[in-house]
Amino acid sequence: MVNYGAYTSFRVEDGAARGLDLHLERLRDASIELFGEAVPEARLLELMRAAMEARETCWLRVSLFSDQISNRDPTSVGRPRVMIAVFDPPPPLAGSLRLQVQRHERIAPHLKHAANMDLLTARRRARAEGFDDALFADREGAFSEGTLWNIGFVRGDVVTWPRAPILAGVTQRLIQAGLADVGLSDETRILDWNDVAAGNFRSAFICNSATPACPVTGIDSWALDTDPTLIDRLRAAWASQPCQPI
Repeated sequence: MVNYGAYTSFRVEDGAARGLDLHLERLRDASIELFGEAVPEARLLELMRAAMEARETCWLRVSLFSDQISNRDPTSVGRPRVMIAVFDPPPPLAGSLRLQVQRHERIAPHLKHAANMDLLTARRRARAEGFDDALFADREGAFSEGTLWNIGFVRGDVVTWPRAPILAGVTQRLIQAGLADVGLSDETRILDWNDVAAGNFRSAFICNSATPACPVTGIDSWALDTDPTLIDRLRAAWASQPCQPI
């Protein structure tokens, strides 16, 4: 009711999830920061299994909230309650994306929190103006993240991630862990529109839990190359990380 909370969401395949430990870590850290106490990992897994029932393949959204916190009195501290929603697995966000740069900085960007009106507003604006989605830049023009995803830029065999306050996406971390397996490496540095306009990167991609890797065809008016082989390598890097049973 008050949009104060955090969540994580992910695909379950054959009763297991890729990066499950990272999703649990995200929930633990957010729970301590927002509520002062974490929900025990064993309890979260128990609730996930109960919510799934007999479904071995599905999509889980695990949310943390407190009915003791209100607009009038936000001071309550203690273990949050857990709400789990179960869905059919969604398709990837898209086959490719053309992005509009928007100046925006999320509140508490390191958290996957429940206050998402700004993200939906940004996507609506981008689509109303002929783009697929929005890429955020800070007040200095440095790129950070997208509405519901991380972005990587590629030159040669090196993936470059924006250095900025962002949500460290689970899929991004899984890709990073598997890059060496597919002959790629990565770095993190400040990136802005000048890097794109100067042609410093031949391609870019976005990633989130529903979309291991999706090519970016353009940013604002600038076109980027799409390389199916690169996307296959990035997806292979993601897939090289094992699923963990729930």
